[in-house]
Amino acid sequence: MKVISVKFKESGRAYYFDPKELEIKEGEFVIVETARGVECGEVVRAAHEVPGFSREVKPVIRVADAVDVRRMRQNRADVQQAYQICEQRIAAHGLKMKLVDAEYTLDRSKLVFYFTADNRVDFRELVKDLASQFHTRIELRQIGVRDESKMLGGLGLCGQPFCCSRFSQPVSIKMAKEQGLSLNPSKISGSCGRLMCCLAYEQKSYEYLNSITPQVGSIVRTPDGEGTVIEVNVVAGTLKVRSNVEILAPRIYKRDECVYVRGGKRTPLPADKEDK
Repeated sequence: MKVISVKFKESGRAYYFDPKELEIKEGEFVIVETARGVECGEVVRAAHEVPGFSREVKPVIRVADAVDVRRMRQNRADVQQAYQICEQRIAAHGLKMKLVDAEYTLDRSKLVFYFTADNRVDFRELVKDLASQFHTRIELRQIGVRDESKMLGGLGLCGQPFCCSRFSQPVSIKMAKEQGLSLNPSKISGSCGRLMCCLAYEQKSYEYLNSITPQVGSIVRTPDGEGTVIEVNVVAGTLKVRSNVEILAPRIYKRDECVYVRGGKRTPLPADKEDK
Protein backbone atom coordinates (compact mmCIF):
# COMPACT_ATOMS: atom_id res chain seq x y z
CA MET A 1 0.00 0.00 0.00
CA LYS A 2 1.36 3.41 -0.96
CA VAL A 3 0.84 6.36 1.36
CA ILE A 4 1.95 9.97 1.67
CA SER A 5 3.19 11.62 4.88
CA VAL A 6 1.41 14.82 5.87
CA LYS A 7 2.23 17.30 8.63
CA PHE A 8 -0.17 19.86 10.06
CA LYS A 9 2.40 21.65 12.23
CA GLU A 10 6.11 22.26 11.72
CA SER A 11 7.05 20.54 14.98
CA GLY A 12 4.30 17.94 14.82
CA ARG A 13 4.42 14.35 13.70
CA ALA A 14 3.57 13.17 10.19
CA TYR A 15 0.43 11.16 9.45
CA TYR A 16 -0.25 8.71 6.65
CA PHE A 17 -2.94 9.28 4.02
CA ASP A 18 -3.92 7.42 0.88
CA PRO A 19 -3.16 9.53 -2.24
CA LYS A 20 -5.44 7.36 -4.41
CA GLU A 21 -4.75 8.21 -8.06
CA LEU A 22 -3.53 11.74 -7.35
CA GLU A 23 0.01 12.70 -8.32
CA ILE A 24 1.15 14.53 -5.20
CA LYS A 25 4.65 15.91 -4.80
CA GLU A 26 6.63 16.64 -1.65
CA GLY A 27 6.06 20.22 -0.50
CA GLU A 28 2.52 20.47 -1.85
CA PHE A 29 -0.52 21.01 0.37
CA VAL A 30 -3.49 18.64 0.50
CA ILE A 31 -6.98 18.68 1.96
CA VAL A 32 -7.71 15.69 4.19
CA GLU A 33 -10.26 14.65 6.78
CA THR A 34 -9.00 14.02 10.32
CA ALA A 35 -10.57 13.33 13.70
CA ARG A 36 -10.69 17.12 14.22
CA GLY A 37 -12.40 17.80 10.90
CA VAL A 38 -11.28 18.86 7.42
CA GLU A 39 -7.72 20.20 7.50
CA CYS A 40 -4.99 21.40 5.18
CA GLY A 41 -1.55 19.87 5.63
CA GLU A 42 1.84 19.88 3.95
CA VAL A 43 3.16 16.76 2.23
CA VAL A 44 6.57 16.01 3.75
CA ARG A 45 7.07 12.80 1.80
CA ALA A 46 5.55 11.81 -1.54
CA ALA A 47 3.92 8.44 -2.24
CA HIS A 48 5.97 5.60 -0.77
CA GLU A 49 5.49 2.11 0.56
CA VAL A 50 5.69 1.34 4.29
CA PRO A 51 6.82 -2.26 4.90
CA GLY A 52 4.48 -4.18 7.18
CA PHE A 53 1.92 -1.37 7.36
CA SER A 54 -1.60 -2.68 6.85
CA ARG A 55 -3.81 -0.30 8.86
CA GLU A 56 -6.52 1.46 6.88
CA VAL A 57 -5.82 5.13 6.25
CA LYS A 58 -8.11 7.91 5.10
CA PRO A 59 -7.87 9.12 1.49
CA VAL A 60 -6.77 12.57 0.37
CA ILE A 61 -9.82 14.65 -0.57
CA ARG A 62 -7.97 16.86 -3.04
CA VAL A 63 -4.85 18.92 -3.61
CA ALA A 64 -5.12 22.30 -1.88
CA ASP A 65 -5.36 25.44 -4.00
CA ALA A 66 -4.06 28.93 -3.23
CA VAL A 67 -7.27 29.86 -1.37
CA ASP A 68 -6.97 26.84 0.93
CA VAL A 69 -3.34 27.59 1.74
CA ARG A 70 -4.09 31.27 2.42
CA ARG A 71 -6.98 30.29 4.69
CA MET A 72 -4.82 27.79 6.56
CA ARG A 73 -2.11 30.37 7.20
CA GLN A 74 -4.68 32.93 8.30
CA ASN A 75 -6.16 30.40 10.74
CA ARG A 76 -2.73 29.74 12.22
CA ALA A 77 -2.18 33.47 12.69
CA ASP A 78 -5.63 34.06 14.23
CA VAL A 79 -5.34 31.11 16.59
CA GLN A 80 -2.52 32.87 18.45
CA GLN A 81 -4.90 35.60 19.51
CA ALA A 82 -7.56 33.00 20.35
CA TYR A 83 -5.02 31.25 22.60
CA GLN A 84 -4.27 34.45 24.51
CA ILE A 85 -7.95 35.30 24.94
CA CYS A 86 -8.68 31.79 26.23
CA GLU A 87 -5.87 32.08 28.78
CA GLN A 88 -7.36 35.34 30.03
CA ARG A 89 -10.83 33.83 30.33
CA ILE A 90 -9.47 30.79 32.19
CA ALA A 91 -7.86 33.12 34.73
CA ALA A 92 -11.06 35.18 35.00
CA HIS A 93 -13.09 32.04 35.77
CA GLY A 94 -10.47 30.82 38.25
CA LEU A 95 -10.15 27.40 36.64
CA LYS A 96 -7.23 25.14 37.56
CA MET A 97 -6.21 24.12 34.06
CA LYS A 98 -3.20 24.70 31.83
CA LEU A 99 -3.90 25.68 28.24
CA VAL A 100 -1.61 23.81 25.84
CA ASP A 101 -2.68 24.60 22.30
CA ALA A 102 -5.52 25.83 20.10
CA GLU A 103 -6.49 25.27 16.48
CA TYR A 104 -9.20 26.12 13.97
CA THR A 105 -10.60 23.68 11.46
CA LEU A 106 -10.00 24.79 7.88
CA ASP A 107 -13.52 26.20 7.43
CA ARG A 108 -13.42 27.77 10.93
CA SER A 109 -16.56 25.86 11.89
CA LYS A 110 -14.86 24.73 15.09
CA LEU A 111 -12.21 26.09 17.44
CA VAL A 112 -10.53 23.46 19.61
CA PHE A 113 -8.58 24.21 22.80
CA TYR A 114 -6.34 21.57 24.40
CA PHE A 115 -5.53 21.69 28.10
CA THR A 116 -4.07 19.65 30.93
CA ALA A 117 -5.39 19.49 34.49
CA ASP A 118 -4.76 17.40 37.58
CA ASN A 119 -8.46 16.86 38.17
CA ARG A 120 -11.72 17.10 36.31
CA VAL A 121 -12.65 20.68 35.39
CA ASP A 122 -16.14 22.14 35.01
CA PHE A 123 -15.59 24.41 32.01
CA ARG A 124 -19.21 24.85 30.89
CA GLU A 125 -19.28 28.57 31.67
CA LEU A 126 -15.92 29.00 29.96
CA VAL A 127 -17.27 27.38 26.78
CA LYS A 128 -20.24 29.76 26.75
CA ASP A 129 -17.92 32.71 27.28
CA LEU A 130 -15.62 31.65 24.42
CA ALA A 131 -18.53 30.89 22.08
CA SER A 132 -19.89 34.41 22.52
CA GLN A 133 -16.40 35.77 21.87
CA PHE A 134 -15.55 33.80 18.70
CA HIS A 135 -19.04 33.03 17.33
CA THR A 136 -18.16 29.47 16.38
CA ARG A 137 -18.38 26.01 17.90
CA ILE A 138 -16.00 25.69 20.86
CA GLU A 139 -14.50 22.38 21.97
CA LEU A 140 -12.23 21.90 25.00
CA ARG A 141 -10.22 18.67 25.17
CA GLN A 142 -8.31 17.51 28.22
CA ILE A 143 -5.08 15.74 27.29
CA GLY A 144 -2.27 14.01 29.18
CA VAL A 145 1.27 15.26 29.70
CA ARG A 146 2.62 12.91 27.03
CA ASP A 147 0.12 14.38 24.58
CA GLU A 148 1.30 17.84 25.60
CA SER A 149 4.91 16.94 24.73
CA LYS A 150 3.68 15.41 21.49
CA MET A 151 1.88 18.61 20.48
CA LEU A 152 4.51 21.13 21.55
CA GLY A 153 7.58 19.14 20.56
CA GLY A 154 11.12 19.72 21.79
CA LEU A 155 14.44 17.97 22.39
CA GLY A 156 15.08 15.32 25.03
CA LEU A 157 18.23 14.80 27.11
CA CYS A 158 19.64 12.69 24.27
CA GLY A 159 19.42 15.63 21.86
CA GLN A 160 16.78 13.90 19.76
CA PRO A 161 13.18 15.15 19.25
CA PHE A 162 10.77 13.93 21.94
CA CYS A 163 9.75 10.31 21.48
CA CYS A 164 6.21 11.43 22.37
CA SER A 165 6.10 13.64 19.27
CA ARG A 166 7.29 10.87 16.93
CA PHE A 167 5.67 7.65 18.10
CA SER A 168 3.88 6.05 21.02
CA GLN A 169 5.98 3.75 23.18
CA PRO A 170 4.47 2.02 26.26
CA VAL A 171 6.87 1.90 29.22
CA SER A 172 6.66 0.74 32.83
CA ILE A 173 8.67 1.01 36.04
CA LYS A 174 9.39 -2.71 35.70
CA MET A 175 11.64 -1.89 32.74
CA ALA A 176 13.78 0.39 34.89
CA LYS A 177 14.10 -2.37 37.49
CA GLU A 178 14.98 -4.95 34.83
CA GLN A 179 17.73 -2.67 33.53
CA GLY A 180 19.17 -2.03 36.99
CA LEU A 181 18.54 1.72 36.83
CA SER A 182 18.14 4.06 39.76
CA LEU A 183 14.46 4.50 40.59
CA ASN A 184 15.01 8.19 41.27
CA PRO A 185 12.23 9.94 39.27
CA SER A 186 14.60 12.69 38.13
CA LYS A 187 16.89 10.08 36.56
CA ILE A 188 14.33 8.04 34.63
CA SER A 189 11.72 10.69 33.75
CA GLY A 190 11.58 12.68 30.52
CA SER A 191 10.66 16.32 30.02
CA CYS A 192 6.98 15.36 30.19
CA GLY A 193 7.45 14.12 33.77
CA ARG A 194 6.65 10.51 32.84
CA LEU A 195 8.97 7.54 32.39
CA MET A 196 11.34 7.98 29.45
CA CYS A 197 10.15 6.18 26.33
CA CYS A 198 13.72 5.09 25.59
CA LEU A 199 13.47 2.58 28.45
CA ALA A 200 11.70 0.34 25.95
CA TYR A 201 14.47 0.44 23.34
CA GLU A 202 16.77 -2.11 25.00
CA GLN A 203 14.18 -3.92 27.09
CA LYS A 204 14.22 -7.12 25.02
CA SER A 205 18.02 -7.26 25.19
CA TYR A 206 17.93 -6.89 28.97
CA GLU A 207 15.25 -9.56 29.27
CA TYR A 208 17.41 -11.97 27.30
CA LEU A 209 20.60 -11.13 29.21
CA ASN A 210 18.82 -11.45 32.54
CA SER A 211 17.43 -14.83 31.49
CA ILE A 212 20.92 -16.26 30.85
CA THR A 213 22.67 -14.54 33.77
CA PRO A 214 22.61 -15.98 37.32
CA GLN A 215 21.29 -13.28 39.62
CA VAL A 216 22.41 -12.06 43.03
CA GLY A 217 22.10 -14.87 45.57
CA SER A 218 22.61 -17.64 43.03
CA ILE A 219 25.05 -20.46 43.74
CA VAL A 220 27.37 -20.96 40.77
CA ARG A 221 30.35 -23.18 39.98
CA THR A 222 33.45 -21.20 38.98
CA PRO A 223 36.96 -22.34 37.98
CA ASP A 224 37.85 -21.87 41.67
CA GLY A 225 34.90 -23.86 43.04
CA GLU A 226 31.37 -23.02 44.14
CA GLY A 227 30.42 -19.57 45.32
CA THR A 228 27.57 -17.10 45.79
CA VAL A 229 26.86 -14.29 43.31
CA ILE A 230 27.00 -10.96 45.13
CA GLU A 231 27.01 -8.56 42.16
CA VAL A 232 25.97 -8.75 38.50
CA ASN A 233 26.71 -6.67 35.41
CA VAL A 234 24.46 -8.14 32.73
CA VAL A 235 25.73 -5.82 29.97
CA ALA A 236 29.41 -6.59 30.56
CA GLY A 237 28.50 -10.23 31.23
CA THR A 238 30.38 -10.43 34.51
CA LEU A 239 29.58 -11.88 37.94
CA LYS A 240 31.19 -11.00 41.24
CA VAL A 241 31.31 -14.19 43.25
CA ARG A 242 32.15 -14.79 46.89
CA SER A 243 33.73 -18.19 47.21
CA ASN A 244 32.32 -20.66 49.72
CA VAL A 245 35.92 -21.17 50.78
CA GLU A 246 36.36 -18.37 53.29
CA ILE A 247 40.05 -17.81 52.61
CA LEU A 248 39.33 -16.59 49.07
CA ALA A 249 38.27 -12.97 48.47
CA PRO A 250 35.38 -12.23 46.05
CA ARG A 251 36.45 -12.40 42.41
CA ILE A 252 34.95 -11.28 39.12
CA TYR A 253 34.25 -13.94 36.48
CA LYS A 254 32.90 -13.89 32.97
CA ARG A 255 29.37 -15.22 32.67
CA ASP A 256 30.58 -18.08 30.44
CA GLU A 257 33.05 -19.20 33.13
CA CYS A 258 30.25 -19.84 35.63
CA VAL A 259 27.74 -22.67 35.74
CA TYR A 260 24.44 -22.09 37.51
CA VAL A 261 23.73 -24.52 40.37
CA ARG A 262 20.76 -23.27 42.35
CA GLY A 263 19.11 -20.35 44.16
CA GLY A 264 18.84 -16.74 43.13
CA LYS A 265 15.85 -14.53 42.47
CA ARG A 266 15.21 -15.77 38.94
CA THR A 267 14.12 -18.93 37.21
CA PRO A 268 17.11 -21.23 36.68
CA LEU A 269 18.84 -21.22 33.31
CA PRO A 270 17.58 -23.48 30.52
CA ALA A 271 18.19 -27.18 31.11
CA ASP A 272 20.97 -27.39 28.51
CA LYS A 273 22.96 -24.78 30.44
CA GLU A 274 22.42 -26.14 33.91
CA ASP A 275 24.94 -28.31 35.70
CA LYS A 276 23.66 -31.87 35.34
